Amino acid sequence: MSVPIANLPIGQRPRERLFTLGSHALSDSELLALLLGQGRRGESALELAADLLAEHGGIAGLSAARPEELSRRAGVGPAKAAAIIAAFQLGTRARVSPEPRFRLDEAADVVAAARPLFAGARVERLLVLVCDAQNHLRRTVFVAEGAIDQVAVPVREILNTVLRHDGRAFAVVHNHPSGDPSPSFDDRRATTLLRDASRTVGLRFLDHVVVAGERWVSATPLPRIGE
Repeated sequence: MSVPIANLPIGQRPRERLFTLGSHALSDSELLALLLGQGRRGESALELAADLLAEHGGIAGLSAARPEELSRRAGVGPAKAAAIIAAFQLGTRARVSPEPRFRLDEAADVVAAARPLFAGARVERLLVLVCDAQNHLRRTVFVAEGAIDQVAVPVREILNTVLRHDGRAFAVVHNHPSGDPSPSFDDRRATTLLRDASRTVGLRFLDHVVVAGERWVSATPLPRIGE
């Protein structure tokens, strides 16, 4: 029979263990149970957390789960699914927050700043890296997401994102979940559109990079950054 967390001895309750021993002492299931808050009838938050981890093959698999996929799971729903996704995203941002003076001098710098944000992505996503006049990275913003290999390039939204964050220059990065980073004809056409449109609004377009795991390719014809 399931035992609610509130009925466990104090020394076995995740929240009390966190305050007493620190978050590092908690198991993956305990940390996830704290996010879930409560389970469902016949299943405690700890048991629900353990089941979720088992279903997705552990933390790495769970981090790549889609919100709608999680929300359909009995005992989770939209609110808990959103909390799980948000927690993973905060962890990612904490790991990859750029140095205050992180500068995009070449395509490899763009990749270094962007690639961790695509970890576990199973669909194409389009990321904008907003920079100041000296190419110092100010903000990273996802502006589009689509089916595998079918993300669109919303030129107007990209430019509006840069301007909204007081950017003066920008680069864009998108991923190929197929594992092949080779830019498609549409990728290169979008690059040309972005370069031309950025000039009309006084922005500098730095680069468009396609990433696929550890591999990457620039979709921008030379000259690129610093042209």
